[in-house]
Amino acid sequence: MVAGSASAQQIGADAVPPPQDVPYPGRITLHVDASDTAQGIFRVHETIPVKAGELTLLYPQWIPGDHSPSGPIAMLAGLKLTANGKPLAWKRDKYNVYAFHLDVPADVSAIDAEFQYLSPRDGGFEITDRMMDMEWSKVALYPAGYFTRGITFVPSMTLPHGWQFGTALETASPSGDTTTFRPVTFDNLVDSPVYAGRYFKRVDLNPGDKAPVHLDVFGDKPGDLEMTPEQVKVHRALVTQAVKLFGSHHYDHYDFLFSLSDQLGGNGTEHHQSSEDGLGSDYFTAWNEAAPERDLLAHEYVHSWNGKFRRPADLWTPNFNVPMGDSLLWVYEGQTQYWGFVLTARSGIWSPQQFRDALAMTAANYDRNRVGLQWRTLEDTTNDPTAAHRTALPYRSWQMSEEYYSGGQMMWLEVDAKLRGLTHDRKSLDDFAHAFFGVDDGSYVPRTYTFDEVVATLNGVAPYDWATFLRAHVNTVNPPLLDGIAATGWKLVYTDQESAYEKQYNSRHEPSRHLYNFAWSIGLTMNDEGEVNDVRWDGPAFKAGISTGATLVAVNGKAYSKDVLKNEIAAAKGGQSPIVLLLKYQGGYRTVPVDYHDGLQYPHLVRVEGTPDYLSEIIGARK
Repeated sequence: MVAGSASAQQIGADAVPPPQDVPYPGRITLHVDASDTAQGIFRVHETIPVKAGELTLLYPQWIPGDHSPSGPIAMLAGLKLTANGKPLAWKRDKYNVYAFHLDVPADVSAIDAEFQYLSPRDGGFEITDRMMDMEWSKVALYPAGYFTRGITFVPSMTLPHGWQFGTALETASPSGDTTTFRPVTFDNLVDSPVYAGRYFKRVDLNPGDKAPVHLDVFGDKPGDLEMTPEQVKVHRALVTQAVKLFGSHHYDHYDFLFSLSDQLGGNGTEHHQSSEDGLGSDYFTAWNEAAPERDLLAHEYVHSWNGKFRRPADLWTPNFNVPMGDSLLWVYEGQTQYWGFVLTARSGIWSPQQFRDALAMTAANYDRNRVGLQWRTLEDTTNDPTAAHRTALPYRSWQMSEEYYSGGQMMWLEVDAKLRGLTHDRKSLDDFAHAFFGVDDGSYVPRTYTFDEVVATLNGVAPYDWATFLRAHVNTVNPPLLDGIAATGWKLVYTDQESAYEKQYNSRHEPSRHLYNFAWSIGLTMNDEGEVNDVRWDGPAFKAGISTGATLVAVNGKAYSKDVLKNEIAAAKGGQSPIVLLLKYQGGYRTVPVDYHDGLQYPHLVRVEGTPDYLSEIIGARK
């Protein structure tokens, strides 16, 4: 059991009581009417038992999995507090916009709170006329002064008529379109979102197991839910391979809450006994053309072990308004990214070739397209969720963005190879995962960890100076993030032909917004309309003066299309004439000659003969 205490949340917010590890007296009832699909309004009513005196209500700010103070307080509206039918005055804290203060009269034992959560209406939808994703952190207030594990809620919700739902919560009593759930701590409530929709299918992924795992699929239309026996088989294998890897599970039951939609916002958020997963509507129906992003389910499932059960000490907080620390996200997210790729291959959701092609694209970024590592460390990018709020950046390759995911993945690949080498292939990162995440089988009480514990567990698998190794990768500039490719018996090369995986990635990346990736050659990526969304820092296009936000209109006098740009880059190989781009930017046009003559460049992995093929061993299914 995690224990601790916390001080006032921020300087100047002394009126907000710090959380104490004592139970909150009574139960808070929370009802959400989520039936308004047309306007996207969630209508909330809470009844909160109280005592006379000063009371502070908090709206959750630091949401686990977001790694930042992202609680959408601006979307809360219409707040009205009453007691015994009479209005109560409230005042927002002077320094903390997430805190609301009020005085409870002497004759009052409970107050009612009503408000609306106004979901986005301009894309990234949380509710459509066919499905919804509801996170309880967005539709609840809770009393300050307590650990959230000590506050009990009795939640209920009303859905549109005929909709079905999936959640890790346990149902207490359904009544028509309203469902009341069993009492639950606020920690677990926030950790248990609800997906619901008109078109729904539930698939048992481990029939007969004492800890059932289900795939709860919601589609834009009934045909989106159709899956082949082979597709069911590989998703069942994902559960089997994960449990074999960790040697444990940390849930009573687990639900993949999976939306297949071109309207509902895409998602990937971890929870202890469920995950929020969202991809395009044709996930199953276009299986042979849609390998990219199929690692999503594995990634979020791994988080049940890494991030939810075991979590960095500075990411555990007593409530959702005490700031979190992200310094170990290169373990939390980086190793999860590694296992997400590996388990997607071990289960058969990816073929070995698709795994290698996906890894080649990741490696190529750290070979050519993350020059910001010249001035920032991998650990420094753990500040990005708070600093950048996961918004688009003008020069991603120089600024970088949350590189602890894929940069961490590349480091853990090298760790796996080194463990195999040190032990003559008797031990691997699988043994670390079993020792580190496989403890306390069946428990889902969080256990925190520190850098020193990571090092100690690695040394328990194979003695080595792991502290120095890890610091050389996460705490220094220009870390050796490509060493893992060679250490596993492969090398990164570039050719003028895209892999089948990359062709799919470039045509399907982000629903309805293709990403054409010429980052490794001329140094540009752009969408269907030719809008440049990244320019590789110090690459050929950058040196020519091209900016993100510009729109490519023509290439060498020919109207822009992806194929025109591709053909002109190929034709310029070995020549001397520049590639002339006509760009529209800030209301004007300008012609920019780009001095680039090395042709098309696409990454691939090839075997290094005479070396151990650890990479193939890593992705082999466990028996």
